[in-house]
Amino acid sequence: HLKKRSALAHKMAVSPYMLWSALFIVAPMFFVVYYSFTSADGGFTLGNMTQLGKYTDTFLRSIWFGFLATFLCLLIAYPLAYAIAKSSANVQRTMVALVMLPMWMNFLIRTYSWMTILQNTGVINNILDALGFGRVKMLNTPGAVILGMVYNFLPFMILPLYSVLAKLDPSVVEAAQDLGGNSLTVLSKVILPLSMPGIASGLTMVFVPSVSTFYISQKLGGGSFDLIGDVIERQFQQSYNYNLGAAISLVLMVLILLCMAFLNRFTSGEEEMVV
Repeated sequence: HLKKRSALAHKMAVSPYMLWSALFIVAPMFFVVYYSFTSADGGFTLGNMTQLGKYTDTFLRSIWFGFLATFLCLLIAYPLAYAIAKSSANVQRTMVALVMLPMWMNFLIRTYSWMTILQNTGVINNILDALGFGRVKMLNTPGAVILGMVYNFLPFMILPLYSVLAKLDPSVVEAAQDLGGNSLTVLSKVILPLSMPGIASGLTMVFVPSVSTFYISQKLGGGSFDLIGDVIERQFQQSYNYNLGAAISLVLMVLILLCMAFLNRFTSGEEEMVV
């Protein structure tokens, strides 16, 4: 009797989550798949999929830009997160607040701010011109798009890394040092493997929005460097071709899931080696 009551209580506890998942995860994915394989009149078709070939370059560019932005975020975030984790409690709270501060501002405002900074009459070019180096075209370039991705998504890399590194047992590092490991050995053999869960979370949280972004590429790239998010946005907002837009979204979703599966497999292998 007690087991039945416990099972009933468990079902009641998880039912809101199941309902939420059904409404906002399962149902949208069902509609994406449905529209991907139907025509405007609702009939089954593979025509949407056959049109995806002309967007191959856009897919590759999106993945490449997303990879570069994610790598740069990791390169910047790891030493910063480690420094925060090793600071005093007051400094940690202050630094985490500073990391999160840009996230309190609207995404559009942050992107527009970079447009002002990078434009030909912006702050950086005014300084370069005053120093006699001349003005450099920074806006409407691939570098500007990647810079916008790194700036906007960097906190999503720092916070998971900080969370893992802050919980790292100092005695493990001390043991490695006592056994004769230098700083590089301790970092590569102890700290880095133990922080793999944070790295995996950060890579996922940065790579996914970087690949699918569209506003950054439109404003900082000037529309010259189409990413797959731009194509999807145009299908829904301008062409009103929901079927093709859904097909592109489905392929992008599959590619992201494959990248995440590969990443999880890689990090799982690293964790087993540490154990």
